[in-house]
Amino acid sequence: DVQLQASGGGLVQPGGSLRLSCVTSGFNVDYYAVSWFRQAPGKEREAVSCIHSAHVGTEYAESVQGRFTISRDVAANRVYLDMNNLKPEDTAVYYCARVWAGVGYVRVGDCSLKSDMDFWGKGTQVTVSS
Repeated sequence: DVQLQASGGGLVQPGGSLRLSCVTSGFNVDYYAVSWFRQAPGKEREAVSCIHSAHVGTEYAESVQGRFTISRDVAANRVYLDMNNLKPEDTAVYYCARVWAGVGYVRVGDCSLKSDMDFWGKGTQVTVSS
């Protein structure tokens, strides 16, 4: 069964760092793109970052560019989101999700669109406050 589990959230001070982990099962993270989304109270869920197959690369929302880094450990079936220089605006519930892929992985979904995710993990709370 395909599963994703996000963890690693917590309370940090502005300027601090945090590493989120997405532990997966039922598929190879090297074959599917995985995205991180976040949702703040009263706001829509927004794409934060995604990691494609190895030859394609990564993407970041402008709001986190230069501060967040996404990576994967294929052997451990994990995708990470390293967050640095955290700001109060980063406070949200963070989710990891798998991006839809068609037969032979030739066609794939847009990793920034909620509607193109086919499996979601439960969120982990990140709170940035002094």
